[in-house]
Amino acid sequence: MSAPYSEDLRQKAIAAVERGERKSDVSRMLNISRNTLDLWLKRKEQTGNCQAITHYQQGNRHKITDWQKFREFAKQHGGKTQGQMALL
Repeated sequence: MSAPYSEDLRQKAIAAVERGERKSDVSRMLNISRNTLDLWLKRKEQTGNCQAITHYQQGNRHKITDWQKFREFAKQHGGKTQGQMALL
């Protein structure tokens, strides 16, 4: 996954739009998409800042939550196939 744009770039882009520059010119000048700029402006309007969203879960939850119990299970049933272990 790519890294989010820096806070400084976000603030510069929003400041340029607030000064009256056209969104398309700002997005071309800073090499960002017009949609990205619109999302930053919308986030600033809703929350008061345009910081990147952090600490959100990506992907699915782990199916195994108790690793010690899983290790004991794997030792006990180690000779079986994955399919057989999944049935248990």
